[in-house]
Amino acid sequence: MTDLPTPHSPLKLGTRGSPLALAQAHETQQRLAAAFDLPLDAFEIVVIKTTGDDRSLIDADRPLKEIGNKGLFTKEIEEAMLAGMIDLAVHSMKDMPTEQPEGLVLDCYLPREDVRDAFICPEFSSIHDLPEGAVVGTSSLRRRAQLLHRRPDLTVVEFRGNLQTRLKKLHDGVARATFLACAGLNRLGMTEVPQTAIAPEDMLPAVAQGAIGIERRSDDTRARDMLAAIHDATTALRLNAERAFLAALDGSCETPIAALAELDGDSLRLRGEILKTDGSEAHAGEITGPVAQGAELGRSLAADLLSRAGDGFFDHKL
Repeated sequence: MTDLPTPHSPLKLGTRGSPLALAQAHETQQRLAAAFDLPLDAFEIVVIKTTGDDRSLIDADRPLKEIGNKGLFTKEIEEAMLAGMIDLAVHSMKDMPTEQPEGLVLDCYLPREDVRDAFICPEFSSIHDLPEGAVVGTSSLRRRAQLLHRRPDLTVVEFRGNLQTRLKKLHDGVARATFLACAGLNRLGMTEVPQTAIAPEDMLPAVAQGAIGIERRSDDTRARDMLAAIHDATTALRLNAERAFLAALDGSCETPIAALAELDGDSLRLRGEILKTDGSEAHAGEITGPVAQGAELGRSLAADLLSRAGDGFFDHKL
């Protein structure tokens, strides 16, 4: 490769500006620099504000589904890449729609972090320990639905904002407990936060939770070759199954869907769950098969759950 980036002509990595997004961009920067024995400043991190980062909407705890659904945290970054302002985009994969805009491709994943949700509560270590009627905050429709399905007595309130914002709301008494992804807490080294990891058997995580994806222009062969050096094939196999499951369900920010793929040698186990937004009904299942058939397994499990749920299952809205 003759045209490696330099500090004078750096490769530009686009990202959101939250502390977690920046941590993910720095991890990408460090992995690329190490892979090609380049200085860190051969890779420039460019912060791009997205619709989902609008401070006024966060402070007002406006639900994501009222703001615009798919692409809330990606649209402006992808537009910047298509315009040539940045070369790569670093994303949390659970924010990513299942279809790419024309001209862009997403085929690089970093090694996946802890997939589990973390229960954040200074007083208790489990959702089952919360007193009847306790107020819990979350901006995730999946977590809201799973919580209400297991504990319909709880009061769930909208909790927008990045990790730090949500922790402040908890400290201010807006709610007694909330949830965050273990991956985010780990990447930010926030061991002081009162957290308990929730087993997937108790709360199945979001599709692709804990995974970082790096998007590029489809005609950018330099970016393609450089990203191939840091791509994690195991994460790709797992996400292939989970995202096929999501795509078959036409998952959006308005549909509570959970999934987790795990590998055991050449075998892949995929668990999935679909819920009504108010938690009144849920359908879960699992499927096991060859790793190479991950996408087919995802589509098969989606079809199974939809057949059990019946027509109109996702028509129910809050």
